[in-house]
Amino acid sequence: MKEYKALINGEFINNGEWLEVLDPFKNEVAGKVTALKAEDIEHAFKSARAAQESWEKTDLVKRIELLHNFRNVLLKNKDEIAAVMTSEISKSLKDSLTEVVRTVELIDFTLEEAKRMEPLSMTGEGMGAKNKIGIFSRVAKGVILAISPFNYPFNLALAKIVPALVMGNTVVFKPATAGSLVGALIGELSIQANFPKGIFNVVTGRGREIGDIITTNKEIDMISFTGSVSIGNNIKEKGSSKDLVLELGGKDPALVLDDLDLHNYAKQIVDGAFGYSGQRCTAIKRVITTNKIADKLVPLLIDNINKLTVGSPYENKDITPVIDQKSADFIKGLVDDAKTKKAKILVGNKFEKNLIWPTLIDNVTLDMKVAWEEPFGPILPIIRIEDINEMIKISNDSNFGLQASVFCKDISLAIQVSKKIKTGTVNINGKSQRGPDCFPFLGIKDSGQGVQGVKESLISMTRYHGIVINY
Repeated sequence: MKEYKALINGEFINNGEWLEVLDPFKNEVAGKVTALKAEDIEHAFKSARAAQESWEKTDLVKRIELLHNFRNVLLKNKDEIAAVMTSEISKSLKDSLTEVVRTVELIDFTLEEAKRMEPLSMTGEGMGAKNKIGIFSRVAKGVILAISPFNYPFNLALAKIVPALVMGNTVVFKPATAGSLVGALIGELSIQANFPKGIFNVVTGRGREIGDIITTNKEIDMISFTGSVSIGNNIKEKGSSKDLVLELGGKDPALVLDDLDLHNYAKQIVDGAFGYSGQRCTAIKRVITTNKIADKLVPLLIDNINKLTVGSPYENKDITPVIDQKSADFIKGLVDDAKTKKAKILVGNKFEKNLIWPTLIDNVTLDMKVAWEEPFGPILPIIRIEDINEMIKISNDSNFGLQASVFCKDISLAIQVSKKIKTGTVNINGKSQRGPDCFPFLGIKDSGQGVQGVKESLISMTRYHGIVINY
C-alpha cells in the first residue's frame, strides 16, 4: 500500500492525517492520500493566486513546451497510472491503460489547438465608427478549481487541467475520493515535469469535511466540475458568483425505430449500456421501442450480454464491481422495485457484494423507478411504446438531458426525431458516448451547464480582453 501526498505550491504535504481509498474488488485498502484541513486548502488557493500572474506572462510557446514535457512523463508512466487506477476504481487494466493513452492524445490535440486561439480583430465601420480597430484576445480567467469524478479519474482530470494551464490559468485540483490515488499521482508526475511552484496544486481529503471549503474559496475564478447532480447543484447554490462548467448525470435513452439492422443495434446498445459496468454518465440507460421490434431485439441483446465476462478487473473482465456497496444497494433497489411491479428480469439480477451481473429488464413501465432514475450500474430497462411521439415525450420527460441514441436506417426520420429530443447530443445509429474528445460535450437540465471539449474548454477557461486603436 502506497501513501500519496497532496501537492501545494510545489511541495508534498504530510500533516499526519490520511484518507484510505478502498479497492472495490479486493475490499481492502488500495492506498491512502493526505487528508487536508481548512488551512491547507487556503494555502493551496493562495499559492495558485500568487503564481498566476507570472505563469500567464510566460510565453505561450514555453507553456506548451512545459506541458508537452508533462505529457511525455505521463506516457512514460502509463503502466503505473493504469495499475493504480484499476486498484482504486475496479476498471479493467486494459481499459485503464486505454484511458491513459486516450488522454495523452487529448493533451496533444489541446496543445495544438491552443496555438490557434488567435485574437479577433475587427473594425467598427459596419456601425459607422471609422478609424477604429479592435483587437480582442483570449486571456486567462485566473484560478481554476478542477474537480474530477471517480469513473474517469485520469481523462476527466487532465481534460480540465491542461486547457486551464496552457491558457495561463493556475489550477487547484480536487479528485474524487475514489480516484484520489490517481489524482495525487498526477501531482507527483507534475513535479517530474518541473512545473513552476504554485501553478498546479492537488488537494485531497474527506469531502464532507472540506467540500464546501474548497468550492467557496474567494480566490476561485472558475469551477469545472464533473460528478453527481446533488454536489453539482450544491456548487451552483453556494458558488453561484463563480463561472461554472458542470458535467452531471444522465438517463440516456436509445430509441430503436426500425428492425433493419438489429444485430448492429444490439451490439451498440450492449456496448453503450455495460461499458465500465454502466458507470458512465453517457451510458445507454433505457431502450425505448415497439413491441414488434422489441420481440426481435431482445434475443439479440441477451446473446450479446451473455458474451460479457464478469469478475476481476485484474483479469480484464468486462463487468467488474461497481464503486462501492452503497451504489450496489441502490442498483438492487431499482431492480427489486421493477420486479415487484411485474417487470420481467430476462438475464442477470445476480449480486455478490458490489459485483453485479449484467441485467436486462423487459416490460418496464413508467411507474417504475428504473424508468427514470440513473442507476450508474450494469442494468438496462426496456420500455415498450407503440407511438414515436410518445417515445420522444418519454425521453424528454426526464430531468436529465445529456445524450440519446436513435437507431434507424431512414436517415430523414432519424434526423427528424433527433431534432425533437432535448439533450446535449443525439447519436444516430451509434451508442451514446463522450468522444471523440475534440467534439463539444454538453448537457442540459440536470445534466449540467456549459460546454466541454478541446476548443470549448480553452474558450470557457478564458475571457476576452479588448484593445481599441483609434487612428
